[in-house]
Amino acid sequence: MLANDAPLLLDVSRLIWRRWAGRQPTGIDRVCLAYLEHFGSRAQAVVQHRRFRGILGRRASAALFQLLGRPEKAFRTKFAATVLRHLRSASNRGNDRLYLNLGHTGLDSDGFRSWVGKAGVRPVYFVHDLIPLTDPEFCRVGEADRHRARMRTVLSTAAGVIGNSQATLDELARFASAESLPCPPALAAWLGWTPIEPSPSPRPAPRRPTFVALGTIEARKNHLLLLNIWKGLVVRMGAEAPQLLIIGQRGWEAEQVFSILDGDAALRGHVVEFNYCTDRELADHLASARALLFPSKAEGYGLPLIEALALGVPVIASDLPVFREIGQGVPLLLDPADEASWEAAILDFAQPKSAARAAQLQLLDGFRPPTWDDHFRAVEAWLATIGQPPADRGSIRSGS
Repeated sequence: MLANDAPLLLDVSRLIWRRWAGRQPTGIDRVCLAYLEHFGSRAQAVVQHRRFRGILGRRASAALFQLLGRPEKAFRTKFAATVLRHLRSASNRGNDRLYLNLGHTGLDSDGFRSWVGKAGVRPVYFVHDLIPLTDPEFCRVGEADRHRARMRTVLSTAAGVIGNSQATLDELARFASAESLPCPPALAAWLGWTPIEPSPSPRPAPRRPTFVALGTIEARKNHLLLLNIWKGLVVRMGAEAPQLLIIGQRGWEAEQVFSILDGDAALRGHVVEFNYCTDRELADHLASARALLFPSKAEGYGLPLIEALALGVPVIASDLPVFREIGQGVPLLLDPADEASWEAAILDFAQPKSAARAAQLQLLDGFRPPTWDDHFRAVEAWLATIGQPPADRGSIRSGS
């Protein structure tokens, strides 16, 4: 537990605007919600909007946390009625307390750094990835410059940094070296897995082998590789070709993928797109799959990999540092540019007596999915040390 009984400061600005806009939760949002659930009872809310930044009082914070923690349909009305009026009396007296910013919120905004100093807060930032800097071609125009500003703010003002993986912290350390900025104390804490259960009555087994690709449909997820493979499989195998289920909201920089999904008649029935499904439906799809396919070109974490392995479903994924780290030696890892190897693995796993798939199922017996209890146990112990001189400020290493 934290040694100081004073309430933490918890930035919930991202959750507010996402709920205000009616957006479905992303991976970052789920982290924000997990921290809200864990720390909400002993925290005060920090709210940012444009140039406004303020710390709500305890009662107003409790009302806001309660509102954000449940799926209210009338969020805008209830926010205006219970919280909005309290923003006028928000303070900026941090009193040297820890301030948790979990969603990169406002870090590239004018005035944020000066607010940190004037408010007297000790920021702890959660860094999810550095993809806009390492792989800018997969991001929106201008995102690289914005993310560079965010990460410079992190390195210049942080009392500490939490990374979702050691791979993410290693990328941050490389960025710090390139920018000639010091490294703050840091902790690598894997994201927790929230169990999802398939339907009580198992669905009938698919008539043909089925594979699942899970995640936002965007360029770095590399759906194009899978679609190219499926085009070839359908030409050669016709109705006996495996089925591919693509589950995820449509994102950005993936117009070619969208064009194929919308216009390639030959793939209809062989490739099925689900822009939304419930957790139970997702569990059902994964449970009936021969494998999860995860050919991403860049990731900060990769929760779908954990979800599939935790359900006992084999995974074929890209050979990325973070997948080597969190996969615990279980998934089959391939070069995301090697289409031939991916096709060969898919055809192998599609076979009823696939030796490679059977071997991975055996490895799954030893897989231990990370839990939020694990995450917060490590985070609480580490936060209690923030403010003490770190042993080595020259590198960013796991505190777990």
